[in-house]
Amino acid sequence: MKTSDFDYHLPPELIAQTPLERRDASRLLVLDRKSGAITHTHFNKIADYLRPGDLLVANRTRVIPARLYARKASTGGKVELLLLNRRDERIWEALVGGKRVKAGVQLELDESLSVEVIEELDGPRRLVRFDQPVEQYLERIGHAPLPPYIHTHLDDPERYQTVYAQEDGSAAAPTAGLHFTLHLLKSLKDIGIDMAALTLHVGLDTFAPVNEDDPEEHHIHSEWCQLTPETVERINQTRNNGGRIVAVGTTSVRTLESAAACAEGDDFVAPFEGPTSLFIMPGYQFQAVDALITNFHLPRSTLLMLVSAFAGRETILQAYQEAIAERYRFYSFGDAMLIL
Repeated sequence: MKTSDFDYHLPPELIAQTPLERRDASRLLVLDRKSGAITHTHFNKIADYLRPGDLLVANRTRVIPARLYARKASTGGKVELLLLNRRDERIWEALVGGKRVKAGVQLELDESLSVEVIEELDGPRRLVRFDQPVEQYLERIGHAPLPPYIHTHLDDPERYQTVYAQEDGSAAAPTAGLHFTLHLLKSLKDIGIDMAALTLHVGLDTFAPVNEDDPEEHHIHSEWCQLTPETVERINQTRNNGGRIVAVGTTSVRTLESAAACAEGDDFVAPFEGPTSLFIMPGYQFQAVDALITNFHLPRSTLLMLVSAFAGRETILQAYQEAIAERYRFYSFGDAMLIL
Protein backbone atom coordinates (compact mmCIF):
# COMPACT_ATOMS: atom_id res chain seq x y z
CA MET A 1 0.00 0.00 0.00
CA LYS A 2 1.35 3.40 -1.00
CA THR A 3 0.23 6.93 -0.26
CA SER A 4 -0.18 7.45 -4.01
CA ASP A 5 -2.95 4.83 -3.90
CA PHE A 6 -5.09 7.50 -2.24
CA ASP A 7 -4.53 10.26 -4.78
CA TYR A 8 -7.12 11.72 -7.13
CA HIS A 9 -7.50 14.85 -9.21
CA LEU A 10 -10.07 17.42 -8.10
CA PRO A 11 -10.93 20.40 -10.31
CA PRO A 12 -10.25 23.45 -8.12
CA GLU A 13 -13.67 24.95 -8.82
CA LEU A 14 -15.29 22.06 -6.91
CA ILE A 15 -13.71 23.17 -3.62
CA ALA A 16 -16.63 24.83 -1.83
CA GLN A 17 -15.67 28.32 -0.67
CA THR A 18 -18.87 29.22 1.16
CA PRO A 19 -21.62 27.27 2.92
CA LEU A 20 -25.03 26.90 1.31
CA GLU A 21 -27.78 29.20 2.55
CA ARG A 22 -29.57 26.21 4.10
CA ARG A 23 -27.40 23.66 5.88
CA ASP A 24 -29.48 20.61 4.96
CA ALA A 25 -29.83 21.62 1.29
CA SER A 26 -26.46 20.07 0.53
CA ARG A 27 -26.34 17.07 -1.77
CA LEU A 28 -25.91 13.58 -0.35
CA LEU A 29 -24.20 10.68 -2.07
CA VAL A 30 -25.42 7.42 -0.50
CA LEU A 31 -22.92 4.57 -0.92
CA ASP A 32 -23.70 0.92 -0.26
CA ARG A 33 -20.27 -0.40 0.64
CA LYS A 34 -21.18 -4.03 -0.01
CA SER A 35 -22.52 -3.60 -3.55
CA GLY A 36 -20.88 -0.31 -4.46
CA ALA A 37 -24.29 1.06 -5.50
CA ILE A 38 -24.62 4.85 -5.42
CA THR A 39 -27.73 6.96 -4.93
CA HIS A 40 -27.84 10.74 -5.36
CA THR A 41 -30.15 12.69 -3.08
CA HIS A 42 -30.10 15.65 -0.66
CA PHE A 43 -29.15 15.74 2.99
CA ASN A 44 -32.64 16.67 4.15
CA LYS A 45 -33.75 13.26 2.82
CA ILE A 46 -31.29 11.29 4.96
CA ALA A 47 -34.13 9.73 6.97
CA ASP A 48 -34.98 7.66 3.88
CA TYR A 49 -31.73 5.72 4.42
CA LEU A 50 -31.81 5.35 8.21
CA ARG A 51 -33.98 3.12 10.39
CA PRO A 52 -35.88 3.65 13.64
CA GLY A 53 -33.58 2.46 16.40
CA ASP A 54 -30.42 3.77 14.73
CA LEU A 55 -28.28 6.11 16.83
CA LEU A 56 -26.37 9.06 15.38
CA VAL A 57 -23.19 9.76 17.35
CA ALA A 58 -21.85 13.27 16.77
CA ASN A 59 -18.94 15.40 17.93
CA ARG A 60 -20.11 18.36 20.01
CA THR A 61 -16.77 20.19 19.97
CA ARG A 62 -16.87 23.91 19.25
CA VAL A 63 -14.32 25.81 17.17
CA ILE A 64 -12.62 28.55 19.13
CA PRO A 65 -11.58 31.84 17.44
CA ALA A 66 -8.00 30.64 17.65
CA ARG A 67 -6.29 32.85 15.05
CA LEU A 68 -4.63 35.82 16.74
CA TYR A 69 -2.72 38.76 15.27
CA ALA A 70 0.18 40.03 17.37
CA ARG A 71 3.23 42.25 17.08
CA LYS A 72 6.75 41.92 18.40
CA ALA A 73 7.27 44.05 21.48
CA SER A 74 10.79 44.97 20.37
CA THR A 75 10.25 45.86 16.70
CA GLY A 76 6.51 45.97 16.06
CA GLY A 77 6.87 43.23 13.44
CA LYS A 78 3.66 41.40 12.62
CA VAL A 79 3.15 37.85 13.91
CA GLU A 80 0.21 35.48 13.51
CA LEU A 81 -0.63 32.86 16.12
CA LEU A 82 -2.92 29.88 15.61
CA LEU A 83 -3.68 28.18 18.91
CA LEU A 84 -3.68 24.38 18.65
CA ASN A 85 -3.56 22.75 22.08
CA ARG A 86 -3.72 24.16 25.59
CA ARG A 87 -0.97 22.66 27.76
CA ASP A 88 -2.03 24.37 31.00
CA GLU A 89 -3.82 27.52 32.14
CA ARG A 90 -1.50 29.90 30.29
CA ILE A 91 0.66 27.75 27.97
CA TRP A 92 -0.47 26.79 24.46
CA GLU A 93 1.01 24.97 21.51
CA ALA A 94 0.59 27.26 18.50
CA LEU A 95 1.45 27.62 14.85
CA VAL A 96 3.39 30.84 14.39
CA GLY A 97 3.66 32.90 11.23
CA GLY A 98 6.27 35.65 11.07
CA LYS A 99 10.01 36.24 10.73
CA ARG A 100 12.48 35.10 13.40
CA VAL A 101 9.90 34.21 16.03
CA LYS A 102 12.30 32.36 18.32
CA ALA A 103 12.26 31.35 21.98
CA GLY A 104 12.38 34.43 24.19
CA VAL A 105 10.51 36.71 21.78
CA GLN A 106 7.86 38.83 23.49
CA LEU A 107 4.61 39.50 21.65
CA GLU A 108 1.77 41.92 22.30
CA LEU A 109 -1.85 41.25 21.31
CA ASP A 110 -3.56 44.30 22.75
CA GLU A 111 -3.03 46.75 25.60
CA SER A 112 -3.85 44.19 28.29
CA LEU A 113 -2.50 40.90 26.93
CA SER A 114 1.01 39.75 26.06
CA VAL A 115 2.63 36.43 25.23
CA GLU A 116 6.15 34.98 25.24
CA VAL A 117 7.54 32.30 22.95
CA ILE A 118 9.08 29.81 25.41
CA GLU A 119 10.06 26.87 23.19
CA GLU A 120 10.61 26.13 19.50
CA LEU A 121 8.98 22.89 18.34
CA ASP A 122 9.10 21.33 14.88
CA GLY A 123 8.52 23.60 11.88
CA PRO A 124 6.37 26.63 12.68
CA ARG A 125 5.09 25.19 15.98
CA ARG A 126 5.95 26.99 19.18
CA LEU A 127 5.06 26.79 22.84
CA VAL A 128 3.81 30.19 23.97
CA ARG A 129 2.95 31.48 27.43
CA PHE A 130 0.33 34.19 27.92
CA ASP A 131 0.61 36.53 30.87
CA GLN A 132 -2.95 35.56 31.81
CA PRO A 133 -5.52 33.01 30.58
CA VAL A 134 -6.34 33.92 26.98
CA GLU A 135 -9.81 32.35 26.72
CA GLN A 136 -11.59 35.40 28.10
CA TYR A 137 -10.12 37.49 25.24
CA LEU A 138 -10.74 35.18 22.29
CA GLU A 139 -14.24 36.34 21.41
CA ARG A 140 -12.96 39.93 21.18
CA ILE A 141 -9.56 39.54 19.52
CA GLY A 142 -9.66 36.08 17.92
CA HIS A 143 -10.70 35.05 14.42
CA ALA A 144 -12.17 31.80 13.09
CA PRO A 145 -9.35 29.58 11.69
CA LEU A 146 -10.84 28.52 8.37
CA PRO A 147 -9.07 25.71 6.44
CA PRO A 148 -6.20 26.76 4.14
CA TYR A 149 -8.15 25.93 0.97
CA ILE A 150 -10.96 28.39 1.79
CA HIS A 151 -10.12 31.84 0.47
CA THR A 152 -13.51 33.57 0.79
CA HIS A 153 -14.39 35.56 3.90
CA LEU A 154 -17.05 33.92 6.07
CA ASP A 155 -19.63 36.55 7.03
CA ASP A 156 -21.24 34.45 9.77
CA PRO A 157 -18.69 32.48 11.89
CA GLU A 158 -21.53 30.34 13.26
CA ARG A 159 -21.74 28.62 9.87
CA TYR A 160 -18.41 27.00 10.73
CA GLN A 161 -20.02 25.53 13.86
CA THR A 162 -22.46 22.65 14.14
CA VAL A 163 -25.86 23.53 15.58
CA TYR A 164 -25.12 21.26 18.56
CA ALA A 165 -21.57 22.51 19.30
CA GLN A 166 -20.98 22.95 23.04
CA GLU A 167 -17.42 22.17 24.14
CA ASP A 168 -14.82 24.83 23.23
CA GLY A 169 -11.51 23.48 22.02
CA SER A 170 -11.20 22.84 18.25
CA ALA A 171 -9.03 24.54 15.66
CA ALA A 172 -11.27 23.12 12.90
CA ALA A 173 -14.91 22.10 12.66
CA PRO A 174 -16.14 18.49 12.53
CA THR A 175 -17.59 19.29 9.13
CA ALA A 176 -19.85 16.28 8.57
CA GLY A 177 -22.11 17.73 11.24
CA LEU A 178 -22.48 21.10 9.51
CA HIS A 179 -25.34 19.69 7.39
CA PHE A 180 -27.70 19.16 10.32
CA THR A 181 -30.35 21.65 11.37
CA LEU A 182 -32.30 21.56 14.62
CA HIS A 183 -35.44 20.92 12.60
CA LEU A 184 -33.88 17.93 10.84
CA LEU A 185 -32.64 16.48 14.13
CA LYS A 186 -36.13 16.81 15.62
CA SER A 187 -37.75 15.16 12.62
CA LEU A 188 -35.30 12.25 12.91
CA LYS A 189 -35.98 11.89 16.62
CA ASP A 190 -39.73 11.86 15.94
CA ILE A 191 -39.32 8.70 13.87
CA GLY A 192 -37.03 6.98 16.35
CA ILE A 193 -33.56 8.04 15.20
CA ASP A 194 -31.85 9.79 18.10
CA MET A 195 -28.46 11.47 18.56
CA ALA A 196 -25.79 10.96 21.23
CA ALA A 197 -22.75 13.13 21.80
CA LEU A 198 -19.03 12.67 22.19
CA THR A 199 -16.16 15.16 22.09
CA LEU A 200 -12.99 15.27 20.05
CA HIS A 201 -11.11 18.55 19.75
CA VAL A 202 -9.96 18.78 16.14
CA GLY A 203 -6.44 19.96 15.33
CA LEU A 204 -5.26 21.55 12.10
CA ASP A 205 -3.21 18.43 11.34
CA THR A 206 -6.50 16.96 10.13
CA PHE A 207 -5.81 18.83 6.85
CA ALA A 208 -2.19 17.69 6.55
CA PRO A 209 -1.34 15.44 3.60
CA VAL A 210 0.65 12.27 4.10
CA ASN A 211 4.07 13.04 2.61
CA GLU A 212 5.70 9.67 3.19
CA ASP A 213 5.54 7.16 0.33
CA ASP A 214 4.51 4.47 2.82
CA PRO A 215 1.53 5.71 4.87
CA GLU A 216 2.52 3.44 7.76
CA GLU A 217 5.56 5.67 8.25
CA HIS A 218 3.34 8.73 8.74
CA HIS A 219 3.25 10.12 12.28
CA ILE A 220 -0.44 10.81 12.79
CA HIS A 221 -1.56 13.66 15.00
CA SER A 222 -2.90 13.11 18.51
CA GLU A 223 -6.24 14.63 19.51
CA TRP A 224 -8.01 14.74 22.87
CA CYS A 225 -11.38 13.00 22.96
CA GLN A 226 -14.02 11.85 25.42
CA LEU A 227 -16.78 9.25 25.36
CA THR A 228 -18.86 9.52 28.53
CA PRO A 229 -20.47 6.61 30.43
CA GLU A 230 -23.90 7.98 29.44
CA THR A 231 -23.11 7.80 25.72
CA VAL A 232 -21.44 4.41 26.17
CA GLU A 233 -24.64 3.04 27.69
CA ARG A 234 -26.74 4.34 24.80
CA ILE A 235 -24.36 2.88 22.21
CA ASN A 236 -24.24 -0.53 23.83
CA GLN A 237 -28.02 -0.55 24.27
CA THR A 238 -28.58 0.45 20.62
CA ARG A 239 -26.32 -2.34 19.38
CA ASN A 240 -27.96 -4.91 21.68
CA ASN A 241 -31.38 -3.85 20.38
CA GLY A 242 -30.32 -4.35 16.75
CA GLY A 243 -29.85 -0.67 15.90
CA ARG A 244 -26.94 0.76 13.97
CA ILE A 245 -24.31 3.17 15.24
CA VAL A 246 -24.08 5.95 12.64
CA ALA A 247 -20.92 8.01 13.17
CA VAL A 248 -21.27 11.65 12.19
CA GLY A 249 -17.83 12.37 10.77
CA THR A 250 -14.37 10.87 10.95
CA THR A 251 -13.72 12.47 14.34
CA SER A 252 -16.61 10.47 15.78
CA VAL A 253 -15.20 7.32 14.15
CA ARG A 254 -11.80 7.94 15.70
CA THR A 255 -13.30 8.41 19.17
CA LEU A 256 -15.66 5.44 18.94
CA GLU A 257 -13.00 3.06 17.71
CA SER A 258 -10.57 4.26 20.40
CA ALA A 259 -13.26 3.51 22.98
CA ALA A 260 -13.97 0.13 21.38
CA ALA A 261 -10.36 -0.89 22.02
CA CYS A 262 -11.05 -0.54 25.76
CA ALA A 263 -14.30 -2.51 25.80
CA GLU A 264 -14.60 -5.71 27.79
CA GLY A 265 -17.04 -8.59 27.86
CA ASP A 266 -20.16 -8.08 25.76
CA ASP A 267 -19.79 -4.31 25.54
CA PHE A 268 -19.00 -2.69 22.20
CA VAL A 269 -17.41 0.46 23.65
CA ALA A 270 -16.18 1.62 27.04
CA PRO A 271 -15.79 5.09 28.56
CA PHE A 272 -12.73 6.86 27.21
CA GLU A 273 -11.02 10.16 27.94
CA GLY A 274 -7.61 11.29 26.78
CA PRO A 275 -5.47 11.62 23.67
CA THR A 276 -5.90 9.24 20.76
CA SER A 277 -3.36 8.57 18.04
CA LEU A 278 -5.44 5.92 16.30
CA PHE A 279 -4.52 5.73 12.60
CA ILE A 280 -7.22 3.92 10.62
CA MET A 281 -6.21 2.67 7.19
CA PRO A 282 -7.30 -0.22 4.95
CA GLY A 283 -7.06 -3.50 6.81
CA TYR A 284 -8.45 -2.06 10.03
CA GLN A 285 -11.33 -4.03 11.56
CA PHE A 286 -14.11 -1.71 12.75
CA GLN A 287 -15.64 -2.59 16.12
CA ALA A 288 -18.12 0.18 16.91
CA VAL A 289 -19.24 1.93 13.70
CA ASP A 290 -21.94 0.54 11.40
CA ALA A 291 -22.51 3.54 9.11
CA LEU A 292 -20.76 6.83 8.45
CA ILE A 293 -21.82 10.35 7.48
CA THR A 294 -18.82 12.21 6.09
CA ASN A 295 -17.74 14.94 3.69
CA PHE A 296 -15.37 14.50 0.74
CA HIS A 297 -11.73 14.53 1.84
CA LEU A 298 -8.43 15.77 0.49
CA PRO A 299 -6.24 13.49 -1.64
CA ARG A 300 -3.46 11.62 0.16
CA SER A 301 -4.99 12.43 3.57
CA THR A 302 -5.43 10.24 6.63
CA LEU A 303 -9.17 10.95 6.43
CA LEU A 304 -9.40 9.54 2.90
CA MET A 305 -7.53 6.49 4.18
CA LEU A 306 -10.05 6.14 7.03
CA VAL A 307 -13.11 6.13 4.75
CA SER A 308 -11.25 3.78 2.39
CA ALA A 309 -10.77 1.41 5.33
CA PHE A 310 -14.50 1.57 6.01
CA ALA A 311 -15.80 1.06 2.47
CA GLY A 312 -12.83 -0.18 0.44
CA ARG A 313 -10.29 1.96 -1.42
CA GLU A 314 -11.52 1.22 -4.94
CA THR A 315 -15.16 1.68 -3.91
CA ILE A 316 -14.39 5.07 -2.37
CA LEU A 317 -12.30 6.30 -5.29
CA GLN A 318 -15.02 5.24 -7.76
CA ALA A 319 -17.58 7.12 -5.66
CA TYR A 320 -15.33 10.18 -5.65
CA GLN A 321 -15.01 10.05 -9.43
CA GLU A 322 -18.78 9.93 -9.75
CA ALA A 323 -19.13 12.85 -7.33
CA ILE A 324 -16.68 14.84 -9.45
CA ALA A 325 -18.57 13.95 -12.64
CA GLU A 326 -21.82 15.05 -10.96
CA ARG A 327 -20.20 18.31 -9.82
CA TYR A 328 -20.53 17.77 -6.09
CA ARG A 329 -19.00 20.40 -3.82
CA PHE A 330 -15.92 19.17 -1.90
CA TYR A 331 -14.28 19.62 1.50
CA SER A 332 -15.40 21.54 4.60
CA PHE A 333 -18.32 23.52 3.15
CA GLY A 334 -19.10 20.89 0.54
CA ASP A 335 -21.61 18.09 0.13
CA ALA A 336 -21.87 14.85 2.10
CA MET A 337 -21.68 11.07 1.80
CA LEU A 338 -23.62 8.47 3.74
CA ILE A 339 -21.79 5.14 3.72
CA LEU A 340 -23.96 2.20 4.69
